[in-house]
Amino acid sequence: MLRSMSSDEGFRGLGDALDAAEDASPVEAVESVTQSLGTALGATSVSFLISDLSGRALVRLSHVPLGVAAAVPGRLARGERRNAEESATVLPFDGGPHEQAVRTQTVQVLRPVEPGDGAAGDENSGLWRVIAPVTERGEAIGLLELMLPTSPDTATVDEIARAAHLLAFVVIANRRHTDLFEWGRRSREFSLSAEIQQRLLPGSYTCEAGSFTLSAWLEPAASVGGDTFDYSLARDELQLSLTDAMGHGVSSALTASLCVGSLRGSRRLGLPLVEQARIADEALRAHATEIVHEGFVTGLLGRLDLRTGLLELVNAGHVAPFLARDGAVRTIDLPPALPLGLFPDTVYVGSTLELLPRDRVVFVTDGMLERDAAALDLPAMIRETASLHARETVRWLADRVLDLTGHALSDDATLLVLDWHGDHGRERNSVAGADS
Repeated sequence: MLRSMSSDEGFRGLGDALDAAEDASPVEAVESVTQSLGTALGATSVSFLISDLSGRALVRLSHVPLGVAAAVPGRLARGERRNAEESATVLPFDGGPHEQAVRTQTVQVLRPVEPGDGAAGDENSGLWRVIAPVTERGEAIGLLELMLPTSPDTATVDEIARAAHLLAFVVIANRRHTDLFEWGRRSREFSLSAEIQQRLLPGSYTCEAGSFTLSAWLEPAASVGGDTFDYSLARDELQLSLTDAMGHGVSSALTASLCVGSLRGSRRLGLPLVEQARIADEALRAHATEIVHEGFVTGLLGRLDLRTGLLELVNAGHVAPFLARDGAVRTIDLPPALPLGLFPDTVYVGSTLELLPRDRVVFVTDGMLERDAAALDLPAMIRETASLHARETVRWLADRVLDLTGHALSDDATLLVLDWHGDHGRERNSVAGADS
């Protein structure tokens, strides 16, 4: 049985890990921290696996010095790619313990494998494998994997979970300064329009708080269709948006960029939703006039008062959202309005919906309803996924659309799920970065 650390030892171990992060360069910070954590926890090896941007795989990041790589030229593992000294190996989800750790946000403890087991490798035979989610406020950043010589007790497993949570903050802090983690997460090349679109999305697709959970997902078409989503949390309100720019490719990405920039700017000025819509409408029309090109955007803007549960919505020619309540799913009736950027003097109005605890609101773009996905009974699917975390719901629904379209979307398919828990101000019931 592996001896658990005392609280003082654990504190020193975490302190050493933070020191290692600060002493190393941003490119080496995560590697330094994982090595420090491995030493503190008595691991024989430790590694970090980052979530792939597809949401359907993990990527094992490692450093391969050029001298080592030169000694075995052309020798790449299955699913591996390299960029100079950096190695990234894609591990597709297969229902195994790594996927379960991500999906359920629980630590997985695996007993030692027998020598000769090709799936695990002889170098790991006789060792216990512990896989812990690297998560911050529900954002599944990746996994921390450790190999231990003896069976970990409960206290040690808890310590590993806390160490993985610490690693999440190290990744978040250091990925601002380097492309390493972004490169690692990309198992496919990005077009210019996809690159622009990616930069418009928020830094985290999931946000958990005591009174709500929000999670979004964007499944891009082969030719990017201009979808975006965004959100921002204040002390007593949550603002969100889901937009779809006309067209495909770079032109739609640029139109989306202008729209999102306008919405963020007016939101940060504290302007009302209808004023945000009006200013974005003006900006898009002015841009279209300058370049002699019609570029409009459909969208839903929302503001949730966390003290009351009142959700204000402004609909700019967009697909109506769905409300799941007490086992029933219906569309939310909103006054129709024109898309942003079409005609001057367009008037946008807000509608208010009072949310009840356990309500779920699902926002989608028309890519979720495209012709090839007509067989998708979205209300039925929303009912079917009612028990899933919002993070898993958006990915599950995106998977269904991909299955029905043969993984050949003609338009971006985007979802945003908002779960209302009520009781604003209460603390989250969280374990190592994820709400239980």
